Amino acid sequence: MSESTAHPVIEVTNLVVRYGDRTILDGIDLTVREGEIMVIIGASGTGKSTLLRALLGLKQATSGRINMLGTEVTTAGTRQLRAIRRNIGVAFQGGALFSSMNVAQNVQLPLREHTKLDENTIQIMTRIKLDMVNLLGCENLMPSELSGGMTKRAALARAVIIDPKLLFFDEPSSGLDPITSAELDELILKLKEVMRMTIVVVTHELESMFAIADRITLLGEGKVIMTGTPDEVRASTDERVQNLLSRKPRDNPQDADLHLRRLTSAPR
Repeated sequence: MSESTAHPVIEVTNLVVRYGDRTILDGIDLTVREGEIMVIIGASGTGKSTLLRALLGLKQATSGRINMLGTEVTTAGTRQLRAIRRNIGVAFQGGALFSSMNVAQNVQLPLREHTKLDENTIQIMTRIKLDMVNLLGCENLMPSELSGGMTKRAALARAVIIDPKLLFFDEPSSGLDPITSAELDELILKLKEVMRMTIVVVTHELESMFAIADRITLLGEGKVIMTGTPDEVRASTDERVQNLLSRKPRDNPQDADLHLRRLTSAPR
């Protein structure tokens, strides 16, 4: 499917999210096409995690729209959100494995929650997904016995066990060594090719971003700086984009007298 004919899986329009008086996301527009890997990147505090939570229906939007898999997330009720989530897989940053369950039991959770499959089918599907992430033979290991890379792969197996149409992966390379990170990048590409899955990856890792992305959305101060292909991002003349790519620290000009008054003034 070409880019021009790819069906939008996610359409975000003028999304605003506030925490109290703080505006975290300020007019976000984003489209994710069917079958692509969209990487969302930005420095810490730019709204990546808040955007992910809003997309998953875990954070209520202040205003704006999120249409995902044909459903308006911002106005969806509990039943509608539950139906959407049956077609979504999420691999959280820390893995979020249940410490009291072994690897196989963790991976099987979505099948037991969302299907009525017989036990033999569940076991077969579990082995297939563990084999896909190179964890076959590790079924009986507990989360405490896994390395960081193994934990990420177990979380990924759980996220794709029900063959979702859409996969969200939060900081897949965080805390991993370069070799393990590269192996995980290859696994993400394999999932896209073999399962024809639409994948949204939230990360701050530049090397991983360029290795896997079909398109990239860069966030800065709660806004979309740009969305484009890896080549378009590299060629951008926007200073904010180049500062991110070159890891240049953000300027933080500050009035010394004003800062001192803020520190010494009692809160009201």
